[in-house]
Amino acid sequence: MPIYEYQCQSCGHEHEALQKLGADPILICPACTKPELMKKISAAGFRLKGTGWYETDFKSGTKKNVAGDASTAKASSCPPSGCKSD
Repeated sequence: MPIYEYQCQSCGHEHEALQKLGADPILICPACTKPELMKKISAAGFRLKGTGWYETDFKSGTKKNVAGDASTAKASSCPPSGCKSD
């Protein structure tokens, strides 16, 4: 279940809630009890790795392309004439 972030438009209180994907948004602020809670947009807290996923914003410095390393490792284990599948 994802964690959603909310902020009250009335008092400014910030709140996090663990909710199901199809759950209705929370409207009542737990601090001031007014129906002014709005869902915030935030970054995901996980990273999808492996072949088939794009790696874009998470690399820095000398970090290598994880998906590219896996494909070059497979290619280097085959002889120059190519790999044969049975």
